[in-house]
Amino acid sequence: MSAGPPSSHGDHRAQLLAQAEELRPELHRYCARLMGSVIDGEDVVQDTLVRAFVALEEFELSGVEETPSLRPWLFRIAHNRALDLLRSRAVRAAEPIDDAADVADQTSPDPVEMLMRQEAIKTAVSRFAELPTLQRSVVVLKDVLGESLTDIATLLDLTVDAVKGHLARGRARLREINAQAAVLLEARPASAAVARYAALFNQRDWDGLRALLADDVKLKQSSHPLRAGTAEVGSFFTIYGKIDGLWFAPAWLEGREVIAVFENRADPKPSYVMWLEWREGRISFIRDYRYVRYVIADAELAGAAKPASEGTAH
Repeated sequence: MSAGPPSSHGDHRAQLLAQAEELRPELHRYCARLMGSVIDGEDVVQDTLVRAFVALEEFELSGVEETPSLRPWLFRIAHNRALDLLRSRAVRAAEPIDDAADVADQTSPDPVEMLMRQEAIKTAVSRFAELPTLQRSVVVLKDVLGESLTDIATLLDLTVDAVKGHLARGRARLREINAQAAVLLEARPASAAVARYAALFNQRDWDGLRALLADDVKLKQSSHPLRAGTAEVGSFFTIYGKIDGLWFAPAWLEGREVIAVFENRADPKPSYVMWLEWREGRISFIRDYRYVRYVIADAELAGAAKPASEGTAH
């Protein structure tokens, strides 16, 4: 996460546009684990990029000649935004900052270091939420993203020894959490509403799907402009109607009921998901993660390993 030479506003704006898609998955891996949710993590990533664009405009208006190096700057914005959200939910745990000098930081880690990283990478995103926030941040930055202790200390405004302390305690706690966690995810039955939505889509009944939309329905697709109203959101199904082979199946993700989208019915895993919000039996909000498929790369989906047989809409 080392900073490069500063550049002009125009260069930074061009960099942000050019590197956003490349950097988003890595930002998401960090934010998802910090938030304990792949969905909440993506919300933080989107908010981060919006704030970065606004900040660049403010730099230009204020006449600042140099702006921060892009990558560490975006990570810092994402980190601070995630912490704001965690504080607002009153889930931030207090912890002492003490030192630990026995944490390695080598270019070629020893076998123990490699095992620590493998364990962190394989750990379910939601389990990171059980760690105190600083431990969580340090473990993700070091063991999931492979950042150096020095860069982590700079980002979190800590000493390197403090980073080592948080890392040692976080790793130990994560091992305890993983040892206590259930191995298998339990499939949960689909709600009638979501099962109906999936069945109507699989039957390509676009009018039936449009009839489920609330008058003030909204649709969010990554960083694309928000669509609102039945006319705009209804065109969403027209677009999907031109794509062959898609298959929808109800699934569960982080306690939320979602739609698993298979680009081929025979695929063992979905390509991405949708998340629907309902109000009085009508769809009030659709979040479509088609353009940010990394969101479910590290997610644990239940009930979506195999698409269900095509249902019947009533």
